[in-house]
Amino acid sequence: MSDPEPTNSRTSGPPDGVRTIRPVAFFRSPFSDKFGVPRQSGLAPSLRGRVEFEPPYRDAAAVRGLEEFDHVWLIWGFRDGADGPFRPTVRPPRLGGNERVGVFATRSPFRPNGLGLSAVRLAGVADGALEVLGADLADGTPVYDVKPYLPYADSRPDARAGFAPDAPRPSLEVELPPDAARAFSPADLAALREALALDPRPPYQDDPDRVYGMAFAGRNVRFVVRGRVLTVLEV
Repeated sequence: MSDPEPTNSRTSGPPDGVRTIRPVAFFRSPFSDKFGVPRQSGLAPSLRGRVEFEPPYRDAAAVRGLEEFDHVWLIWGFRDGADGPFRPTVRPPRLGGNERVGVFATRSPFRPNGLGLSAVRLAGVADGALEVLGADLADGTPVYDVKPYLPYADSRPDARAGFAPDAPRPSLEVELPPDAARAFSPADLAALREALALDPRPPYQDDPDRVYGMAFAGRNVRFVVRGRVLTVLEV
């Protein structure tokens, strides 16, 4: 005779009191792929994006008062995280991609739950969506929550920042031929220049003959980097 099942056994589902989170919105961006997306929010301030709420949350009442804030936090999910087993260390780009540190000491996408957190500038609230600037999200990214940014609570200008004490600065001079520049709207062109100047290449790649392709605003931007000059070859 087999032993009876314990009365408190659980075969599936989260523990009592733990919610399953679902996207409340999806992000729309000129970047259809993660390559080229700024590695942190705010580095390409001209980069426009849109938080489009899903129907259950597409309610003007849900964002009432948000227009009084300059910035918001987006809690979102990495689309291309690690599917393998948990790895306690990763190699962040800021350390050249060669030195390992603990995953919880980084903002790497290769983390147990694949959640991201970004502070972005709020440019507008209308039609069930938020217009934002400077986000580091690719198109189609699920957004799980939106919270107002509170400077008195969220800003700690004197805090230590470990191996990333300063914001990355644009490191490349960008050259675009006139035909390539005319392929974009003025706003998209400004954002493209900012993103390219930040050097979208992996930190361990420095091949002057390699041609890179970056999907931006529905076009494939092909470029090379020689020295400190990035030259767009074609769009």
